[in-house]
Amino acid sequence: MGEFRETLLKNRTRLIVLAALFLLFVSATQGMAREDWLITVLRGLSVGAVTFLVASGLSLILGLMDVLNLAHGEMFMIGAYVGWTVYVRPDTFVDVLTPVTLVAAGLALVPLWRALLARLQLPERLQQAWPWLSLGLGLLVLFFSLRLFPLAIWDPKLYAQSPITFSLALSQGLLTLPEPAGGGSLLLAIGGTLLGSILLGVAFAGFGSRSQRTAPQRIRWRPLLVAAALLVLALAIYLVNTPLTQWLFGMSTTWRFFIAMAVATLTGLILGALIEVTMIRPLYERPIYQLMLTLGISFIGIEIVRALWGRPEFTMPKPALFNGTGEGCPAESVGALLQNQCSTFMLFDGRVRTYNEIFVILVGVAVLVGVWLLLQRTRIGMIIRAGVQDREMVEALGINVRRVFTLVFALGVALAALGGILAAPSFGLSSDMGTRLLLLALIALAIGGLTSFPGAAAGAVLVGLIQQFIIKYGQIGISLPFLAEPFKPSPPLVPASTVLFMVIILLILPQGLFGRSE
Repeated sequence: MGEFRETLLKNRTRLIVLAALFLLFVSATQGMAREDWLITVLRGLSVGAVTFLVASGLSLILGLMDVLNLAHGEMFMIGAYVGWTVYVRPDTFVDVLTPVTLVAAGLALVPLWRALLARLQLPERLQQAWPWLSLGLGLLVLFFSLRLFPLAIWDPKLYAQSPITFSLALSQGLLTLPEPAGGGSLLLAIGGTLLGSILLGVAFAGFGSRSQRTAPQRIRWRPLLVAAALLVLALAIYLVNTPLTQWLFGMSTTWRFFIAMAVATLTGLILGALIEVTMIRPLYERPIYQLMLTLGISFIGIEIVRALWGRPEFTMPKPALFNGTGEGCPAESVGALLQNQCSTFMLFDGRVRTYNEIFVILVGVAVLVGVWLLLQRTRIGMIIRAGVQDREMVEALGINVRRVFTLVFALGVALAALGGILAAPSFGLSSDMGTRLLLLALIALAIGGLTSFPGAAAGAVLVGLIQQFIIKYGQIGISLPFLAEPFKPSPPLVPASTVLFMVIILLILPQGLFGRSE
C-alpha cells in the first residue's frame, strides 16, 4: 500500500494531466452527433497511426543512439514512392531488381575489404585520399553501366507518360505496361555494375578504417559466398524478367499492394542499415555533424524523388479489397464488407472509409504490439532497452553495440517506410510529404517523451485527434460564450493547435507525458 501511494505521489502531475486530457476529449465530443464524433475519432486514430510509424522509429534511434535523424521524414516519403512503383509499375520494379541485386553483391564484400585494409600499413596521406578516389570511380562506372540495362519507366516531364497518368489508368482498370527502353551489352552492364559496386565497397571500407583504427582481423570468406549467391540471384531475375512481370501485373491489386508494403519496408530496412554503417557510424562523436549529414540526406532524397517521379502531387489507387462500390455498398455488416469489398461501411449511421479509418489503424496497432513484444520479450529487445538506459554498461558486457545500432537504425527507417506506403493511398504522394510528417512526429515525440516508445504512440494519437477535431469544428463551429455565432477555426489553426498543445504539455511536464527525467 505504501509503494502504491508513493507511486501515485511521484506521478501525480502526470496523472492529473492525463485526467484533464480525458475530460477535454469527452467535452469535445459533446457538441457533435454520435456519427460525427465517431468518424472524427477514427480519422484522428488513422492520422495517429501513420504518425506513430514515423515517431516510433525516431524514438528508438534517439533513445539508443542519441541520433536525431532529420532525414526520417524523407525515408517515409521514399517508402511511399517505392511502394507506388511496385504497385502501379511492377515492370519497372522487376527491371530494377537485377542491377540492384548486382550492386548488393559488390557491397557484400565490404567486410572482406575491411579485414584486408586492417592488415595494410598505408601512409597517412594516401589513407586520406584513396577512399575518395575509389568512391568517385565507383560512381562514374555505375553511372555508365546502369544505363546499359533495359528499363521500362515513366517520364515525369510528359503528362501522358507521367506517374499521374499511370495511377489514373490503374484506378480505371485501363493500365497497360510499355516496353522497356534503352539497353546495351548485357556483359558490359553486369561487369560494369559489379566493378562499380566493388569500388564503392572498397571506398566505404576505407572511410571506416580511416575513422576507426582496428587491429588486424582474421580474413573470413563468407562475404564471397554471399556475393556469389547475390550474383546468381541477379542473373536468375534477369532470365525470368518477363514472366515475373506478367505474374505481378496479372495478380489482384490487393495482393500486389501487400507485396508493395513488404518491398517498401524491406527497402527502408536496407537503406537504414546502409546509412548507419557508411555515414552515421563515423560521426558518433560529432553530433552536430550528424544533424548536418541527415539534413543533407533529406534534401538529396527530395531531389531524387523530384527527378525520378516528378514534382506534381498525385494519388495512389486503393487496392481492390478496399475500393468496392455499387450494389451492397456501403456495407452494413462485416460479412457484406468482405463479400463486396466495399470502400465504405455504415457504423452508427456514419459512413466510415474501410482503408483510411480501419485498415491503417489495424496496421498501426499490429506494429505497436509487434515492436512492444520485440522490446519486452526478446534478447535483442532487452539489449535495446538496456542501451537506452545505460549504453556504457551494455558495451562493458561485451555486447556488439555497433551491430545493435545498425539494427535499430534500420528498424526505425523500415517503420517510416511502412508508414509511407500506408499513407500513399489515403494522403497522396508529394515531395514534401516527408517534411510534414517529420514535423508531426517530432511534436508527437515531444508530447509523449523523446525516448519513450509508449510515449511515441500516445503523442501520435493525441496529435491525430487534435488535428481532426479542429478540422471538424472548422466545419460545424464551436459555441463559445459572448459570441452570437459558433466560432469556426480556420485551416491554419490545424497545425498551430498541435504546436500549442505541445507547448502546454512541456510547460507542465518538461520530459513529456511518459518521458523520464535525465
